[in-house]
Amino acid sequence: MPPLLRYPTVDELGARAAALVARHPGAARLRRVGTSRAGTPLWLLSVGHGSRQALVVAGPHANEPVGGATVLLLAERALADPRLTEGADTTWNLLLCLDPDGLRHNEGWLTGPYSLDRYFRRFFRPGFLEQPEWLPDGAAGAVLPETRALLALQDELKPFFQCSLHGVDVGGGFVELTRDLPGLPQAVARASARLGIPRELGAYDALYWPVLGPAVYRIPPPRRGGLVAAITEAAVESTWYHPHRHGTVTAVVEAPMWGVDGVGDGSAPADAEAALRALSRALRHDTRLLRGILTRVRPHAATVPEAARLLAPVDDYLLVCPGLADDWDPDLGDRPRRTLPPLTTAHLTALRISGRRLALRTAGLLHQLVTRAGRDPAGVLPELDALVDQWCADYRDGCGAHWIPVARQAEYQSQVILAAFDLARRHAPRDFRSGESDWGCEPVVPMHRE
Repeated sequence: MPPLLRYPTVDELGARAAALVARHPGAARLRRVGTSRAGTPLWLLSVGHGSRQALVVAGPHANEPVGGATVLLLAERALADPRLTEGADTTWNLLLCLDPDGLRHNEGWLTGPYSLDRYFRRFFRPGFLEQPEWLPDGAAGAVLPETRALLALQDELKPFFQCSLHGVDVGGGFVELTRDLPGLPQAVARASARLGIPRELGAYDALYWPVLGPAVYRIPPPRRGGLVAAITEAAVESTWYHPHRHGTVTAVVEAPMWGVDGVGDGSAPADAEAALRALSRALRHDTRLLRGILTRVRPHAATVPEAARLLAPVDDYLLVCPGLADDWDPDLGDRPRRTLPPLTTAHLTALRISGRRLALRTAGLLHQLVTRAGRDPAGVLPELDALVDQWCADYRDGCGAHWIPVARQAEYQSQVILAAFDLARRHAPRDFRSGESDWGCEPVVPMHRE
């Protein structure tokens, strides 16, 4: 099977997985483990017949498609190398895409050509409450069918190792763990150096989390919190921690689409406070600007199909921006806020990227809302176009963002996964057994034909 030079679509994922099973009917199986809200099958590709289970989840975020390319690459490697299956007494369970409906909404940019402005103008990611990895009401209160399918799969397989595959649109690669895997930071460093992937040494997602090593972070235990904390900290109940009761270690592996070398600069900044003032000021300015545009657009949104799905993430982003600007502002010392860690140039670069990301995503979603309406009664389209162009240019020219080919993204992610798998296997108890009752090879119906 030829390597993927671009991101696979939902239909291509199913077709390529079915082709793998047809070529290796004794070693690979494909089964439906659930159905999305729109009726799309959730497919699990399993390779090997070992008693210990590894679970890899691709596509939990709709705009992060690298995981689909990675699981296909992992399946090929597991089929070609018995050390990963029989030699490790392991079955690889590869969930092709957890949010296929969301991935379909990204097909306007998914297959290329890849440019920042094309990506952000066609970007889609559902609101926080529609993202299937999160459990804002706990596992018992999970309402999304995709979430319930993943929870059931985790409880069935009781994997010793779970990987959740994510993609950073602009920045660098990093890993988040529910339990320390000594040696992983060195493996991440080797893969990054070999493939030219920047390591994110001050990741915004893990700004307040323990650091286990360069570009490797410890996910805090879950806790209940408000929506703002859930969106900005992610330290809430999730499918990352749900299988912890089975002894599972979870690795969240992030691979960048556009790399920025500055996220790997661990040097001390010349004036961190001045940089933070500028970042918080820019975020407040952009938020006011976008709120004004939203106020003009919202009255006309009723005519747009799926307007609610586009507006939900817009409202999420504009909800969290003021709090983040306050958190970053060194002049608000008399107000209660989280204490920032000692900041390096890498941290400041990551904060700059994240503030710009929130603004660009909001502008891109509003742009789609207007263009789908087929008219622009509020006259905002030229303004949105100018903002997207200006902010993408800042990524390219100000941050040095450069495209990383899809094959290299997937190779990096697969190397990090295999290193984490090997470390987890060495330390896992030997009594893991599969809950999967039927290892038979049933007829496979590719996703695009069902």
